Amino acid sequence: MSTTKTHNYNSSRRAVYNLTVHLFFVTKYRRQVLSETRIHRLNEVFSSAAQKWDSNLIEFNGESDHVHLLLSYPPHKLLSNLIANLKATASKTLWREFESELAKIYRKRVLWTGSYFVASCGGFTIEQLKVYVQNQDCPDSSRH
Repeated sequence: MSTTKTHNYNSSRRAVYNLTVHLFFVTKYRRQVLSETRIHRLNEVFSSAAQKWDSNLIEFNGESDHVHLLLSYPPHKLLSNLIANLKATASKTLWREFESELAKIYRKRVLWTGSYFVASCGGFTIEQLKVYVQNQDCPDSSRH
């Protein structure tokens, strides 16, 4: 599905949207397995995987035991499936490329905990949006 960028919004055939989330993935047992090389490789992997899901990795960084992703995605993609794919793809790639090092740390082929953190991001606060919705010009039923 092709999308176009209009100001801060993306548009597809059926929707105009700006869906952005902050994701936080933690390594299993908080093991410090993410070196600078692996963080760099994860950036490439997450970016490529996001593109396959019509999504965009806006920003990425991490430390030895966790990573942060700022990701925009389209409304026709289920976020939980996208997150599962990102984590699985990253884990498989790192195990394929760094198996000898990871096998010294983990007995099983794991990388991430089963959980994750996600928070929606946007240009407006909930309070600003509430005021905007409350101030809509509701049709006056007496005018009809």
